[in-house]
Amino acid sequence: MNTFKTAAAFALVYALATVTPVFADASSESKLKDATRQVESGAKTTGEGIKETAKGVGNTVVEGAKTTGNRMKEAGRAAEPEAKSAWEHVKDGARSFGYSVKNFFTSLGR
Repeated sequence: MNTFKTAAAFALVYALATVTPVFADASSESKLKDATRQVESGAKTTGEGIKETAKGVGNTVVEGAKTTGNRMKEAGRAAEPEAKSAWEHVKDGARSFGYSVKNFFTSLGR
């Protein structure tokens, strides 16, 4: 029975380790690795190991969610359109005004 629990814990560690984000920043990646190590150390011991394994799994899930949230924020920022400069606004306004004047005088000649 103990062998089964240990094997299940190692399978869980492997599954969580392969799901970790690839492009995480260094601080969140180190926190995630620390949480994963906590799962591994908990799986190696018996008795208290189950308790430590549960804590480690919880920490791994929390850190993984934080990392994923940060990546989603970065992706959202990357998708935002670039802001126009003041000159681009003035240029667009002048162009629009020029078209309006042209259309006004063109309509007078009809």
